[in-house]
Amino acid sequence: MFSITGSRGFYMAPLSKGLLLVLNGLTVMLTLLPQYQQLFDYNLRAVKEQHHVWRLLCGRLVCLDVKDSFCSSLLIYNFRIFERRFGTRKFASYLFGTWCLSALMDFLLAQAFQFLFDYEVEELPAGLLAPVFSLFVPFYLSIPKIPVTQVMGHIHITSKSLVYIVGLQLLTSSPFMWLLALSGLISGGLYYSNVLHVQKFLFVPVWVSRIGRCTLEPVFSSSQPTSETPLGMGATLDIQRQQRMDLLDQQLLLAQYNEARRNTRPQQQPGLLQWTRLFPSLRQRGQNRPPMQPHPQAQTQPSTQTHPSTQTPPLDNSPSPSPVAEEQVARLVEMGFSRMDALEALRASNNDINMATNFLLQH
Repeated sequence: MFSITGSRGFYMAPLSKGLLLVLNGLTVMLTLLPQYQQLFDYNLRAVKEQHHVWRLLCGRLVCLDVKDSFCSSLLIYNFRIFERRFGTRKFASYLFGTWCLSALMDFLLAQAFQFLFDYEVEELPAGLLAPVFSLFVPFYLSIPKIPVTQVMGHIHITSKSLVYIVGLQLLTSSPFMWLLALSGLISGGLYYSNVLHVQKFLFVPVWVSRIGRCTLEPVFSSSQPTSETPLGMGATLDIQRQQRMDLLDQQLLLAQYNEARRNTRPQQQPGLLQWTRLFPSLRQRGQNRPPMQPHPQAQTQPSTQTHPSTQTPPLDNSPSPSPVAEEQVARLVEMGFSRMDALEALRASNNDINMATNFLLQH
């Protein structure tokens, strides 16, 4: 379902697996025992007036609504890609930092809403919602989108569209969910950009990470998928993670390429862009090409003299193609395409990386 996250399961993502199992288990338990749900209400008035600070911890971890728990679980499962890329400790530090920042943002936004509209926000939806919304910031900035198809010729569907749809569903589940979403996006932007060096004091200490690695990681760790192609061992852990991400990206592109081939029809479809009409196939370029022959005018002088007014002007008045950016070539090569195909696609598409990717996937 979420293909952009790479391999299925929770391999190299024990924290994501632990959050899903523990938080969803508590949600089910509170659904069966409704008399204890009031202990996990995220009540802002009780925190401010009665100084129930413990409600911040209880009310901002466990979802009381099953639909909110389901949508947030889908998003956490999808965002486990950040734990695989950056490591469990850095991913845990991001969640902890955005959790603390969003707790402050919740009160500030609630006070601003009361000042502007003269309406007091007493209670907000419970659960680990603001840190989940904060993960949309690195998802938008660091995960590349791959165009998949178009709807009605104007609406572009990419590999990230389904994630945004789930986030929109979660956003519309409660009246004041927008406040938590805005708080999460602001806190995620502050922590991701390291404003005021917040990453220096909002992080998971090394000793906590070691305790979790010894006690919790053996319980929530998952084995490596046996159906995937084994990778060569890199010199460092970062290189190994990068090797795995490169392989996962190649598998994604290969799956989309096969899907595009299955959906290809011989007849032309109105309203869709015909790539084969714009560009010849890359696989046919450079193959069985006849040797270049020098222009006849460059070898001999014309045998008959023609009047200057009847001489044919040069036909090649088209502008020279723009140089191909090496960064875009490297980006396509990282996706699994050969360098020659990437150069040809970028030249044919006038350095449009999205058009070149679409062309390579369909050919």
